[in-house]
Amino acid sequence: MSPPGPADDAGLDERTLHVQFDDNALLPLVYGLYDQHLARIEQTLGVTLSSRGNRLAIGGPAGAARQARAALDALYARVKRGHPVDLAEVDAAVRLARQSETGEAGGRDEALVIRTPRRHLTPRSAGQAAYLRALADHALVFALGPAGTGKTYLAVASAVAMMNAGKVDRIVLSRPAVEAGERLGFLPGDMREKVDPYLRPLYDALFDMLPGDQVARKLASGEIEVAPLAFMRGRTLSNAFVILDEAQNATKVQMRMFLTRLGDNACMVVTGDLSQSDLPSPAESGLRDAIETLAGIEGIARVEFTDADVVRHPLVARIVRAYDESDRLRKRGTGERSGS
Repeated sequence: MSPPGPADDAGLDERTLHVQFDDNALLPLVYGLYDQHLARIEQTLGVTLSSRGNRLAIGGPAGAARQARAALDALYARVKRGHPVDLAEVDAAVRLARQSETGEAGGRDEALVIRTPRRHLTPRSAGQAAYLRALADHALVFALGPAGTGKTYLAVASAVAMMNAGKVDRIVLSRPAVEAGERLGFLPGDMREKVDPYLRPLYDALFDMLPGDQVARKLASGEIEVAPLAFMRGRTLSNAFVILDEAQNATKVQMRMFLTRLGDNACMVVTGDLSQSDLPSPAESGLRDAIETLAGIEGIARVEFTDADVVRHPLVARIVRAYDESDRLRKRGTGERSGS
C-alpha cells in the first residue's frame, strides 16, 4: 500500500482517509475471505472501510482512522513479503497500530523474527518486541505478566531456533510441580507419566515449532529435556537454552538453586505471573524474591507484559483487566480499613 500523499486528504473531512494499494492481486489476501479482515478492523477500531478497485476509504474518528490505515499498511506489507495473514495477524496489526499511536511502540519490527521448522514468528505487541530483543541480547531474562502474552511460547520458539542454528546443543524446559508439592508418588504410572500433566504446555509449544517425529527423536536422545524443577538440583546446564515456566510457583530456595545451574554458553529464561501464585504464601515466591534481589545486575533483563500484550482471544485481555481492577479495589479497601 502506498502512503497517502497530500492529495489524499485534500478537501476531505478529517475523519476520512483515502489510501491506494499498488497491487490489486494481493487485496483478497489482505481483506480476507468475504472481507472478514476488514470487518475485524471495523469492529475493533469503530471505523468504516469501503473498497473500490485498489482504493480504500477509511471513515471514523481521526485517531482510529490513522490506526486502521497503519494496520492495513502492515498487513499489505506482510502479504507482499509472501507471509500469510489470518485474524490473529489482523489483531496483532491493530494492536501494534494502537500502541504506536499512543507512543508505546514504534511499529512492527519485521527484523525481529524467530524462524523454526514449522513457524516464522514476529512480535504481535510492543511487549513481545521488547521480549525478543531481550532474548537476543541477554543470558538471563525474566518475563513477567498475565496469561496469553506469549512469554513461554516465544521462549520455546527462541530455544528451537537457536538449536537449529547450532548455537546451543540442547533445550531444557522445566516447571514447578507445585500442585502435587513435588511429591508425585501418589499419582499412577512411571515418573514420566506422573509429571507430564504439569509440563503439557511446554510440549504443546514444542509441537508447534517442530514436526512431531523430530520432537520425539530429540526427547529420546536428550537434546530436548522436559522435567519438573526438582530434577534440576545438582546439575550444570552448559551449551543449553533453559526455560523455567510458571516460576511464580517456585520457592526462594528452588529459584536460587535453578538460577545457579547456568553453565557456559547457556541462555536462561524465567517466566511467570506474580498474580497467580499457587504457593501457600505469595511472600514465599522465588520469582518475586529473585527480581528484587537481582535488580540492576548486568547481563540480566526483565520484561514486563501488560493486558495490552495479550495475544489470545480479545476477551482474555478484558478478563485480565477486570481481575487487575478487582485486585486494586480489594487492596485499596484493605488499606483503608487498616488505616481507620
